[in-house]
Amino acid sequence: MKYSTQLARLRERKLAQTRAKLDRLGTQDEDDYGNILPPPDFAWQPPKTDGGGTFQGARAWAAVFRSLMEHHPVYIDADDALAGRWMFMLSRMRPQYRLDRAPFPFDYSHLEDEQRLYDITSGIGADAHFAPDYHIGLQLGWGGLKQKVRASLEKHAGDAEAVELLEAEIEIIEGVQNWIERTAAAGEEMARMETDPTRRENLAAMAAINRRLVVQPPSTLCEACQWLAWFNMASRTYNRDGAGGQLDELLRPYYEHDLAEGMIDDDDALYYIACLLLNDPHYYQIGGPDKTGRDQTTAISHLILEAAHLLKLSCNITIRVHDGLDEKLFRRGIDILFSDQLGYPRFSGDKALVAGFMKNGFDAGLARERIAVGCNWMSLPGREYTLNDVVKINIAKVFEVAFWEMLDNADAHSVENLFSLFSTHLRHAIHCTARGIDFHLAHQYKNEPELLLNLLCHGPIERGRDASHGGVDFYNMCIDGAGLATVADSFAALEQRIEDESRLGWQALAEALRKNFDTPDGEKIRLLLSGSDRFGRGLSRGDKWAARITNLFAASVKAEPAPVGRNLLPGWFSWADTVRFGKTVGATPNGRRAGAPISHGANPHPGFRKDGALTAIVKAVADVQPGYGNTAPLQLEVDPCSSHSPDAKIIVGNLIKTHFDLGGTLININIIDAEKIRDAHKHPEKYPDLVVRVTGFTAYFASLSKEFRQLVVDRIIQEQVC
Repeated sequence: MKYSTQLARLRERKLAQTRAKLDRLGTQDEDDYGNILPPPDFAWQPPKTDGGGTFQGARAWAAVFRSLMEHHPVYIDADDALAGRWMFMLSRMRPQYRLDRAPFPFDYSHLEDEQRLYDITSGIGADAHFAPDYHIGLQLGWGGLKQKVRASLEKHAGDAEAVELLEAEIEIIEGVQNWIERTAAAGEEMARMETDPTRRENLAAMAAINRRLVVQPPSTLCEACQWLAWFNMASRTYNRDGAGGQLDELLRPYYEHDLAEGMIDDDDALYYIACLLLNDPHYYQIGGPDKTGRDQTTAISHLILEAAHLLKLSCNITIRVHDGLDEKLFRRGIDILFSDQLGYPRFSGDKALVAGFMKNGFDAGLARERIAVGCNWMSLPGREYTLNDVVKINIAKVFEVAFWEMLDNADAHSVENLFSLFSTHLRHAIHCTARGIDFHLAHQYKNEPELLLNLLCHGPIERGRDASHGGVDFYNMCIDGAGLATVADSFAALEQRIEDESRLGWQALAEALRKNFDTPDGEKIRLLLSGSDRFGRGLSRGDKWAARITNLFAASVKAEPAPVGRNLLPGWFSWADTVRFGKTVGATPNGRRAGAPISHGANPHPGFRKDGALTAIVKAVADVQPGYGNTAPLQLEVDPCSSHSPDAKIIVGNLIKTHFDLGGTLININIIDAEKIRDAHKHPEKYPDLVVRVTGFTAYFASLSKEFRQLVVDRIIQEQVC
């Protein structure tokens, strides 16, 4: 490839920037994001607003964001096709920010007792987690977006809420334009100073593109990639937004035009796309059906995969699998998964996702437009507000509340009585969570309006209403459960060891759990419980209980009343919260010790089968899909020794398709050597470029905390199959 030297240098600089972030900021148990550190001498303070020590509401957010844009350091790399890197996350610069709880100036103390009781992550005050429609920005450019906002402002001149929002949108756009304009000027100056002719030509071209993009929409593939990068960087800076889109269809018209005009060849296209993926590991989908069911795979779909393959860095690309998918794209995705061993691409399953979303009353065309754009997210780009992945109920905590309530009643000790209590408490937890969502939707526009994403949505600008407050057409609010296997295995152990086998009594169990198995017989009891018939073994007690709990959870979420126009969707997903959730839960009847992590997503607990059969976990997770269009991802860990078999890729491909045929929705796969991951855990500095699929996201293993690395190591080593 004619750009191989540039990409090699870009890759090395990216790894150096990642190491620098780790050195200065410490470990981060989340996405890489693509941001870099600001210069050491950079200083900026948010302008004072009327937010009582913070900033809230459209006017204040716009003023602070514009100020940051006007002071944001310029970044240009002469080897890059695209200018810019983002360096700050404004939502995390607010006073009183905490990773597990966003600042929120409205009182919801009436919900907090139950939120603590059931360890609910409420989503109140949470940012973004829905998807833009990039087509809007690509068609209009920043200048066209500003004209659109001004026209709407004239229309809504008598509407105070609309006026504040739309005036803020203009501030936002002008702030981004300032950042791009300063970058273009810096590129022009760098080109004048550059002595190497190739680098000088690249800098001059980059500067000219960005000078044009201050106002005009993109007209070439390189310009389209640069425009997407600017929006992504600005939106990340504003409030961490990381949703992507159907990248192949977004870029296809520009690629086909430039190719037909002789302006580029495939090497040029690969270089531009690689630079876009390098800029930020956004979640992009390729392939899959359009709204009519026609497969969207084209030449550029393949180029996107190859660009990721060239980079070999943290990346988040999903191939959507359906009956009409281009088989070459599917097989090439599996080739890259095996050869690069970096946890991508992922695979989503169209069959269950479309059928599930239609159960909410939507037609098939709309369901097909709801694409994979985040860790576990599905979203209608630009048309839907969801709170995907930020609303969670720790059902292990719900189980714990029910268990000790039953133990306090000396006459009611039975598994069925426990399940009845668990059902009651789970419904209480769901009701509390739904009330929290309602509270968020009533107040979020006054707290943290979605000023960047509003620009690329259908409705907010036209209506003068924030996306969180009536601006879009659909409000499909996600509620994820976390800890399924922990609870299913606990029910199975109680049923097997106490009721069926009489090998343990309720009071002896209670004593062991209260003392975290630190009793004379504690370890014996713990091993007895952990060796029971667990979820994932196939036709086991644990499988039966996991299905029963899933049916209860899904039915309870769907039965929860919601205000007009709001729809609640159940899912199973824990993200990186398995460690945090586990810390709130004492010892459990599946043999888990107090404070240990709960189970990950819809997966069985590590070690669920000693033979590590892939088919068992593929079926188990397919059987516990909530079934309403949200995902319950399957996490697979495969040893690279599998690649020595000539049939290994065929076997994994068939397992993916089988999982989706059985009702699965999303698959994340790690292919990694057990000895390598053990050594990387002990000596992370030796493996700066080791990337693992953590949950829905990929991350540099060295950037994870020791505690979280241990969780990933345990999962990989105990679940891995060869």
